[in-house]
Amino acid sequence: MKKTFRIFALCSMALALAFTSCTKPEEGEDINNDPNAIPALTVSHEVQKRNAFIEEYTGVQCGYCPDGHAIARQLMENNPGRVIAVNIHQGGYATRYTTSFGNMLASQAGITGYPCGTVNRNSSALSRGQWANACKQVMAENSCVNLAARAIIDTTTKEMTLDIKGYYTDNSAAETNKLSVMILQNDVVGPQSNYGNYNQQAYDEHGNYHHMHMLRHMLSAVWGDEISNTTQGSEFDKNYTYTFPAKIGDVDVDLPNMQVVVFVAESKKDVITAIDAEIILR
Repeated sequence: MKKTFRIFALCSMALALAFTSCTKPEEGEDINNDPNAIPALTVSHEVQKRNAFIEEYTGVQCGYCPDGHAIARQLMENNPGRVIAVNIHQGGYATRYTTSFGNMLASQAGITGYPCGTVNRNSSALSRGQWANACKQVMAENSCVNLAARAIIDTTTKEMTLDIKGYYTDNSAAETNKLSVMILQNDVVGPQSNYGNYNQQAYDEHGNYHHMHMLRHMLSAVWGDEISNTTQGSEFDKNYTYTFPAKIGDVDVDLPNMQVVVFVAESKKDVITAIDAEIILR
């Protein structure tokens, strides 16, 4: 009887060990789950519509420029993720916030007054009243290239690594394209002339004006870095690294308010599409 009991006990222990030490994970369960893991960056292979890209030329001494800021903001709010805007402080009204890129960009855009801007660089500069219709036309068209981008910023070292992927769902009209990367900053508090009751949402309770999507730097060449294969089905990967300084110009760098815009153009003109990069602070 005792021998039979010992055999039964040993069998029970063996079964218990089998079920506790070799349990199969539930379907979909990651046994090496890392809460800090970042999934691989992927780009869609499905045909997508073009995004509208507004380059608005502005300046702190331009009293009508807040109206341009408000129009661009409204277009972005009405078309989330489909309208991307950048404010380029340049020209005689721009007594602050200028960059080394502004005059070159303005020259090819044919800037004659402020505020004005280009939409996907498809033509010379347009008045602010023309932006909405130009954006509508762009967004109705298919894009021959899809983009995905992710920036990871180390808040201790202030180093940013930017990964970009592109996929051509159709042939580009140009044999080579240009990939551009702009660094913007939001919520820059500073002066702004205002000839009317324009863009009241930009003012805080203390009456300070908050400048948005302000061009601060470019990681690519001013006219972009070359994409050599632009035929249907081709892909590209591009990586950039950048360490943020304490200041860019006279503006303190504020990492949570940085923005990265990526776009592909056929040349200096004709931007095919643009996106905001995903930003992860670590």
